[in-house]
Amino acid sequence: MRPARVLFVLVPKLHLLDLAGPAQVFSTANDLGYGYEVSYVAESDEVMTAQGVPLRTQVAWPELEPGDLVLVPGWRSPRLSPEPPIGPAIRQRLRDHHASGGTVASVCSGADALGWAGLLDGRRFTTHHDLTDELADRYPRATIVRDVLYVEDDRVITSAGIASGIDLALHLVAIDHGALAAARVAREMVVYARRNGDELQESAMLRHRGHLNDLAHRVQDVIDTQYADRLPLAELAGRIGVSERTLTRIFTTATGLTPLRYQQLLRLERAEHLIGHGATIESAARTVGFEDARMLRRLRSRTPVQT
Repeated sequence: MRPARVLFVLVPKLHLLDLAGPAQVFSTANDLGYGYEVSYVAESDEVMTAQGVPLRTQVAWPELEPGDLVLVPGWRSPRLSPEPPIGPAIRQRLRDHHASGGTVASVCSGADALGWAGLLDGRRFTTHHDLTDELADRYPRATIVRDVLYVEDDRVITSAGIASGIDLALHLVAIDHGALAAARVAREMVVYARRNGDELQESAMLRHRGHLNDLAHRVQDVIDTQYADRLPLAELAGRIGVSERTLTRIFTTATGLTPLRYQQLLRLERAEHLIGHGATIESAARTVGFEDARMLRRLRSRTPVQT
């Protein structure tokens, strides 16, 4: 299979970070082997950014498939123009891609471009806090969601602005390749692996990756990939090259959990997924590494799960 394409649609006076943040996420993910191809189009072959850096790009659109993503970064907009930020041809391209099963997304004022394309109507969306009232008035058939990082509704994904494009992109990597992939990309970029859009945080892999301690991340990498195996503390400490006491202290300080408790949470999450798809408690317990179902039943009885 060819890599999934991420196509950025560049608008004059775009904010560099609106573009560079998510572009770096997908580029880093590709470097780590997750298969993304990043490309850029605009209505002219040169676009001036709000920060004064000119960008060279392409006018011709590549062939897109349903698995591809089209993303519109935001632009400098204290007030939105009464005129559409993109022409009719690009608006039609956005509509066609979504209609064919593709995903479209925006950062900050990029939501206005999706609105002009008719893709916000009947859907929930978000944008930068300075623009929420204006866009709510402009698109009364859509529902604005305030004070969140991003909103996903029927393959139309909007984010709040500027750095939230990174959170949006990490979320999409997690959807495509799993929470561990998003955590690896975030660690490589030295950013927090946040996934807090308008939904509750669901993944322990990401929920406990919001730190910058390299040793703890290395231990998590081991546990994330081998959570179903028996991982004695002495073995983990030996892999990292520290004492068991040091490992426990550093890991607990960084994540709020002991290594064993973190592994149990990963096992519990996977077991709940299996049970939700028809597995028995006994088979789910064996699959995730418990010798029998008693420990799984005890963990499931904690409501909510204590972390």
